Amino acid sequence: MARADTTRSIFAERGFTLYFCGQLLSYLGDGLRTLAIPLLVFNITGSGLSLGITYALEFLPFSLFGLVGGSLADRLDRRRLMIACDFVRFAIIGLFALLYWRHALTLPVLYIGIAIVSIAAAIFLGGQSTSIPFLVGTARSGRAVAALLAAEQTSNLVAPPLGGLLFALGGPLPALALNAFTYLTSQISLALVPSMGPDEPGPAPSLHEIWADIVEGFRFMNGDRVMRLVAYCSLLLNFFGMMAAAVFIPFLKLEFHASDAQVGLSYGALAAGSICGSLLGGATAGRWPFGRALLIAYALDGLIFIPVVFAHRLWPAVVFWMLANIGGSFEVTQIISWRMRVTPHEKIGRVFAAVRLIALIGVVPGTLIGGSLADLHGPRLPVIISTFGFLIVALGASAFAMLRADER
Repeated sequence: MARADTTRSIFAERGFTLYFCGQLLSYLGDGLRTLAIPLLVFNITGSGLSLGITYALEFLPFSLFGLVGGSLADRLDRRRLMIACDFVRFAIIGLFALLYWRHALTLPVLYIGIAIVSIAAAIFLGGQSTSIPFLVGTARSGRAVAALLAAEQTSNLVAPPLGGLLFALGGPLPALALNAFTYLTSQISLALVPSMGPDEPGPAPSLHEIWADIVEGFRFMNGDRVMRLVAYCSLLLNFFGMMAAAVFIPFLKLEFHASDAQVGLSYGALAAGSICGSLLGGATAGRWPFGRALLIAYALDGLIFIPVVFAHRLWPAVVFWMLANIGGSFEVTQIISWRMRVTPHEKIGRVFAAVRLIALIGVVPGTLIGGSLADLHGPRLPVIISTFGFLIVALGASAFAMLRADER
C-alpha cells in the first residue's frame, strides 16, 4: 500500500504514474472505438435500433461480468488481470481491422466482438477500482479518481475528432488499427508497474467463492441506505440518459446533416465538458457535503439539457449537450470518490461491481427504446423523452431526506 501522506502528490508515487500512463493509453483506445464502431454500424445499417443493439451488447455484458471482475480483482494479481484484459481487447479490435481490410467484417461478427470486448472491459475496470487505494492510499483516492476521469475525458477530447477525421479520410480501418495499437502499448505500460495489489494475491476463486463475493457486495450495498438509493437513482438516470446518448449520431446526422468529421468534433466537445466536471468533482470530493452537492448537480444537469430539445442548429445543440456533460461527470466523480470513502478497502471490488450492475441495468432498455423510437419517429423524439424523464428523476431524488443529509 502507498504511504498515507495526504499532502503528497499522487504522481509522486511511481507505481501510480506508470499505471496512469497505461490507463491513458487504454482510454485513447476506448475513445477511438466509441466513435469508430458506432459510425461503422450506422453506415452499414442506417438504423437507430442497430445502434441501440450495439450499445446494449456493450453495457449488458459489462454490467453482468463486472460482478465476476470485482471478485477476481479482490483476490488475484490485478496487474496480470488487467494486462490479460487489454490483450483480449487488442486481439478483438485487431481482428476487426483485419476482417475489414479483407472485406469480411459482418454485423454479427461486430456484435459478438463488441460483447467480448465489453466482458474484458468489465473485468479490467474491476481491477482499476481496487488498484487506486492500493497505489495512492484511501485519503488520496478522490484525487486519483478525478485524474483518471479527466484523463479519460481528455482522451475522448482527442480521440473522437481524430477518429472522425480518419474515418472521413480512410474509412474505419485506420481508426480500428490505431485503437488496437493503443491497447498493445497499454499492456507494456501496465507491465512496468511493480504491483497493483492485493498484498497477498491468492489463487483463482472457485465458483462458490465468486458467488459468496457477489452476495457480500450486494449485502454491503443494501446495508447502506444512501448507497442503495444512489444506485437506483443512477439506474433511472441511465435509462433516460442513454435514450439520448444512443441516438447521438443519428440525431446529428439526420437532424443537422453532420458529416463524420463533425460527429467526431462533437464527441470531442462533449468530452471537454466532461473534463471540466471531472476536475471540479475531484477538487471538491470530500470537501462539499456529498448529498447536497449531488442533488444540485442532478438538477442543473437536467435543466441545462432542455435547450437541446429545441435546437435547430448543430453547434448550439452540441454546446448545451457539452454543458450538461459537466454535471454528469461531476456526479460520477463525486459518487465514486464517496463510495471509496465509505467502503472497506478489502470489499471495494465486489461492492463497486454490485452497484455498477444496478446502475447499468437501465442502460440496456434505454438504448433499445431510444433506437427504436428514432427509427419509427426520428431521433428528436427519444431526445425529448430523455430530457424530461431525466429531469423528473433528478428533481425527485431531492425528496429523500437521507440523501440531502449525507455529508460523508
